[in-house]
Amino acid sequence: MVKRTSFAGDACPIARSLDALGDWWSLLIIREALFGVRRFGEFQNKLGMAKNILATRLRSLVDHGILETAPASDGSAYQEYVLTPKGRGTFPILVALRQWSEEFDDRPEEIATILVDREKGRPVKKLEMHAEDGRLLNPADTTLKPRPTPRRRSAS
Repeated sequence: MVKRTSFAGDACPIARSLDALGDWWSLLIIREALFGVRRFGEFQNKLGMAKNILATRLRSLVDHGILETAPASDGSAYQEYVLTPKGRGTFPILVALRQWSEEFDDRPEEIATILVDREKGRPVKKLEMHAEDGRLLNPADTTLKPRPTPRRRSAS
């Protein structure tokens, strides 16, 4: 397997996030975990992955703090993979990818599911980016600027 370049120290937050999430298997594992899959065999059955690839991706997701291992909830000797708060924080990322595909896929009618509000059963509204004052933003409305440097306290 070719070793990937690490972006962990990159100044760009998108590159840094790709260091942890930047492969399709990892995102699909997280998707399944968001739907309640917890065991190695369940991930393998749902995704059809080779055991060695699944083991490598799960280990990486644990190393990045996205998943953690826990004793099996049924009291058996097995370990389960549980999303951490950092892992649950990927939910809007996956929703954004889903909605992008629903809008731009060449064959959207082949998409088997729709994302709905569990309580009301209604489709989830498209994600939007808003300014602090509530204005809807598009890419032309945003820019990047340097992060302010923290002030050092003077020694007293």
